[in-house]
Amino acid sequence: MAKDKDHKPEAKGKGEQKAPQKTAQPHAQAQPKKEPKAAPAPKADEPKIPAPPARLAVYYREKVVPELTQKFGYKSAMQVPRLRKITLNMGVGETTSDKKVLDNAVADMAKIAGQKPVVTKSRKSIANFKIRANFPIGCMVTLRGARMYEFLDRLVNIAIPRIRDFRGVSNRAFDGRGNYSLGIKEQIIFPEIEYDKIDAIRGMNIAITTTARTDEEARALLGAFRFPFKH
Repeated sequence: MAKDKDHKPEAKGKGEQKAPQKTAQPHAQAQPKKEPKAAPAPKADEPKIPAPPARLAVYYREKVVPELTQKFGYKSAMQVPRLRKITLNMGVGETTSDKKVLDNAVADMAKIAGQKPVVTKSRKSIANFKIRANFPIGCMVTLRGARMYEFLDRLVNIAIPRIRDFRGVSNRAFDGRGNYSLGIKEQIIFPEIEYDKIDAIRGMNIAITTTARTDEEARALLGAFRFPFKH
């Protein structure tokens, strides 16, 4: 009898443990059905009309291609040299002492190019310059397509005329393969940069890559875009 009494509370305890499991099943089955999600509303900010092509891109097709075809005697419009890309490169050596300088340089280049630049890093350590390998030392950005033509338009018609004591760009800065390099000492010649909000004056290198095979063809191509060469 004593053993039966001892086992009875254990049986009740087991029943009490199983009871919530049995009652939990009907609650899980009785969950309400989920309502179907409503379709997302169309965004009102999306432009209905596509952006117009760059002004210099239209000018190239309508004016530059016939002019160069007549000058060099090309048999096809695909032989006419064209712009491939424009690369902006800014070196910031002050990052060894202050890392915030690089952030300001990246912000300035993003405003000028309209595209987020890439941070460039050193390939090897140089003790004299206090530079370690893979240390950020500058930034660069590559422009193609419509942004390339828009940047060239702003560079030729707005930025370059704002250079102090400007007397034309060099007509000998070609590399022999139809590419042209231009150096700028001050980034404030671009209207996107506010003079009161910059921390320092920085220069940059601008490399214009074309499909021209010779420097003469590249010079004629840039001259057709009214590039201000020295006479």
